[in-house]
Amino acid sequence: MSTEPRLQLEVITPGGVVLREEVEYVEAPGVLGYVGILPGHAPFLTRIRSGRLEYRLDGEDHVLAVHWGYLEVLDDDVVVLAETAERPDDIELQRADDALRRARERQEEFGAAYDPLRAERAAERARTRIDVVRAQSGTGADDPPGATRN
Repeated sequence: MSTEPRLQLEVITPGGVVLREEVEYVEAPGVLGYVGILPGHAPFLTRIRSGRLEYRLDGEDHVLAVHWGYLEVLDDDVVVLAETAERPDDIELQRADDALRRARERQEEFGAAYDPLRAERAAERARTRIDVVRAQSGTGADDPPGATRN
């Protein structure tokens, strides 16, 4: 076990605790761009969007797909309250590809009965799932299309 400073990371959804680990680093999808958190970070609270949550555990990088919620940093505790959070192994890539295709089709339909915001959120969720699976497997681009990093 390392004596280096660490963060206590918790990812919680309405379904329960998805992750609780002591980690070296966290990077999360804030609404204005990705935020990086190291031990000793100043306290803050922010909203998060659908995106890739990355964390480093014992020198190894890991990812989760998180979808909308809040992130709080306080005294080296990082708490993520998300609508949903998924591990890469729990995501079916073909299903995510199909969901993205359907969401794009709905977005292109002018005057359709579909809620445009709902279609955009479905597309964003699917893009995040695809990105997380590819990041975990080491294939594909580092960032999903349209992502910004600060």
